[in-house]
Amino acid sequence: MKKMYIEITNNCNLDCSFCIKNSRTSKFMSEDEFILALDKVKPYTKYLYFHILGEPFMHPKINKFIDLASSNFFINITTNGYLINRLKTNKVRQINISLHSYSPKYNISIEDYLSNIFSVVDLLPNTYISYRFWTNNKYSSKILDLINKHYNTNYSIDSLKLSNKLSDRVFINTFKQFEWPSIKDASIFSFGTCYALRDHIGILVDGSIVPCCLDSKGDITLGNIFEDNLSDVLNSKKVIDMMEGFKNNKKIEKLCQNCNFIDLD
Repeated sequence: MKKMYIEITNNCNLDCSFCIKNSRTSKFMSEDEFILALDKVKPYTKYLYFHILGEPFMHPKINKFIDLASSNFFINITTNGYLINRLKTNKVRQINISLHSYSPKYNISIEDYLSNIFSVVDLLPNTYISYRFWTNNKYSSKILDLINKHYNTNYSIDSLKLSNKLSDRVFINTFKQFEWPSIKDASIFSFGTCYALRDHIGILVDGSIVPCCLDSKGDITLGNIFEDNLSDVLNSKKVIDMMEGFKNNKKIEKLCQNCNFIDLD
């Protein structure tokens, strides 16, 4: 697979209005659990993303986990940026920073928030940095002004494309705001395809294997990485039925029928 998502914790330091919020038992993946997960996914991918829900830099062993995984995988982290100075290793391939997470309610100015981020990423010349935000966010213009000043660039909100280079390995990437799919909603997208299962899968902090990174509640649990062989899970009837459905432009699972993320991609 192109990549796999491993949620090393579902705890977060923020309370963003756009987040679906964690409704599962709060947990930090143990070192033994993490090593077991690494061993089981090793034959299937070279790229790990520490992301589904939660802020990975809240994990007390974040640097140990990066070091453990980096011997066999390329590590990618998605973060809100507030705790990025906890990073003490240079073994991360890419850091995605969700700048639309900024809010003054967390008692930090935009200037200090970005200064803290810059102080870390400027020391990572071999790491790809993706500054991500929604152009319709109320703080986007100010954030962009400060980014332009730091990198000596001259982007405007109107001139931004999906990907915009700031310097070697450093980019601004703009995204459309999306609604998290919910199994409680009425099914509205019965037809369509998805990258799930053929491009990636997700592993929740309790080991639950889910088809994609948007199944934040484990509504389509396919197995458990701590208990099951991944080959058995990927060859199960449920997975085969889902993949056959996607090949034929049909969404089998209700959560998928409530998701239009691929249309925004």
